[in-house]
Amino acid sequence: MNYYPRTIQPAIEESLFKGKVIVLYGARQVGKTTLIRQIQEKYASISRYLNCDEPDIRSALSERTSTELRFLLANNTLIFIDEAQRVRNIGLTLKLLVDTFPDIQVVASGSSSFDLSNQIVEPLTGRKFEFHLFPLSVAEMLTQNTSMEFLRMLDHRMRFGMYPGVVSSYSPSEELLEISNSYLYKDVLEFQEVKNPDLLRRLLQALALQVGGEISFNELGATLGIDKNTVARYLSLLEQAYVIFHLTPFSRNLRKELGKKRKFYFYDLGIRNALINNFNPLEIRQDTGSLWENFFIVERLKKANNQRKHLNVYFWRAYDGGEVDYLEEEGGKMVGFECKWGSEKWLPPKAFTINYPRIEVFLVNRMNFLEHLK
Repeated sequence: MNYYPRTIQPAIEESLFKGKVIVLYGARQVGKTTLIRQIQEKYASISRYLNCDEPDIRSALSERTSTELRFLLANNTLIFIDEAQRVRNIGLTLKLLVDTFPDIQVVASGSSSFDLSNQIVEPLTGRKFEFHLFPLSVAEMLTQNTSMEFLRMLDHRMRFGMYPGVVSSYSPSEELLEISNSYLYKDVLEFQEVKNPDLLRRLLQALALQVGGEISFNELGATLGIDKNTVARYLSLLEQAYVIFHLTPFSRNLRKELGKKRKFYFYDLGIRNALINNFNPLEIRQDTGSLWENFFIVERLKKANNQRKHLNVYFWRAYDGGEVDYLEEEGGKMVGFECKWGSEKWLPPKAFTINYPRIEVFLVNRMNFLEHLK
């Protein structure tokens, strides 16, 4: 099985022994354990790996004194705490470690952003570096594949996604169905006391069928038989669990921007297709355009994350139907992209160019997308 080097690994290693806890967030099965094990190999003589899925490890890290923690760490100066969200009051434990043992570097990983971050925000204020790991990016896959090889597999990647285990699997659909059934919202159900997994699944299926479309909380609620506040809460939890993300509409007039519908996308297209059980080839699908839009936008977000960039991201749509799929803003500079699977020609809407003449917008299709993702 090929190992794809993760782009954020050098940045994590550069942050070691700088007096702060390193926190690695990410969904289950995206490769967090593999990544920290890769780093640990370089420091084998001074490191220890603690897996908090093990009950005795959870107990050993829960509400302990500094003396007890020192005994657990032995003589190691680099400690990896995997699935840290499973430890009660993990933030206080991490604070105690960083304050009491400044010579020890702790790397904590967690699959549940909402739980782990809620526990550590206050205790670790000013004491942590944060990193996020997503499914494999195009740039990461190109370390093991030529551009031509990747282009040949583009149909496959848009159908089955980029989870490391899926990329290397001989039965990608079975692997995806296992992830979506067993891991996808495990943390939401476990840590947020959401008792209705069927409702979460139906909500995600509704989103999967509307990728690239503007979403109304009221309409979703009516479809599912729940109120819009419950829809908003569940969507927020699913975003914090790294299943979905959203774009807001762009406007220089904040009043116009607030209250408008959002567009939701999936961090992995394989998960999206598993939810609606559709792994058909692109040439016989009706949703290829939506898949392409989701694919390119999430890859741009992965690229920014892996390069440690912090972007503001939007879509633009006018009342007359003109639109630009995706806008990025960094340091006061904005660029736009329109995603068209097969089109070679496209012009931005006149209303956009008149109102925003300084924003350059690129047409992205299957022939030129790699130049925007490498």
